[in-house]
Amino acid sequence: MTAPATSPTRTSTGPAVPGPRRRTSRLKALKRLPINLLVALLLIVEIYPLVWLFLGSFKTQDEFLNSPVWALPQNFNFGNYAEAWTTGNLATYVANSLIATIPSLFLIVLFGVAAGFALEVLVWKGRNTVLLTFLAGIMVPGQMILLPLFSAYFQMGITGTLWPLIITYTATGLPLTVFMMATYFRAVPREVFEAATLDGASMVRAFFSIGFPMVRNAVFTVALVQFFFIWNDLLIALTFTNNADLNTIQVGLLNFTGEFGAVQYGPLFAAICINVFGTLVLYLFLNQRVMKGLAGGAVKG
Repeated sequence: MTAPATSPTRTSTGPAVPGPRRRTSRLKALKRLPINLLVALLLIVEIYPLVWLFLGSFKTQDEFLNSPVWALPQNFNFGNYAEAWTTGNLATYVANSLIATIPSLFLIVLFGVAAGFALEVLVWKGRNTVLLTFLAGIMVPGQMILLPLFSAYFQMGITGTLWPLIITYTATGLPLTVFMMATYFRAVPREVFEAATLDGASMVRAFFSIGFPMVRNAVFTVALVQFFFIWNDLLIALTFTNNADLNTIQVGLLNFTGEFGAVQYGPLFAAICINVFGTLVLYLFLNQRVMKGLAGGAVKG
């Protein structure tokens, strides 16, 4: 005699409510709340001036003088950009800045990377003293050397050109560049250069074929830092440019004044937008290389 078949036990198929897990996620969210609020506050502090600057570049002079500061432009007046580029002579200022920046940046990178390679990779007597000399150059305020340099450039007869800017930017940018590149070369394994020497490569070949490519991210980082320093400089450019046709963009922004010194706010804001957003796009484009370069010198290989 067989026993009657028993029906299988039915199990609940509904989703279980993970009470402890949900409470844990809420606690984590509450712990992250102050950090999120701080990040949001920093974003507002950083982004709001850019938005206000961009919207202000479309306002008319009457809106600047008679409307509240936070008021939106009634119409998008693109004529401010045209006036800033042509009447405000911004095109000439940008060209002068490029002429002064590109050669200076090239010389800083070339000599700075080569000096960092020589001070950290090569072995020769007195290299520590030379490195300390470069470090001492970082401590010298730039304001102290402007008057002697102006006298020297005047006696050399080059005050009516952009050469004083190129020479001064190169000289003031080399100490920091040499120090940073020596730090980056410290993280490169010495066995690489020893193998290249055994293969018959000269020091110049080892520098250009091995050393320079291995620190290329660091070179981008240093070059971007020096670019912003040179491009945003006002004091040196204002001291050594005695001709309005040689003004850089930072000095040229001081010239957006009308009759009796009245500031033309619309073209001025448009010119500032061209300057700020142009450099911002460059930084965003090279951001990843900069991060890699900053991390590259942090660990010794």
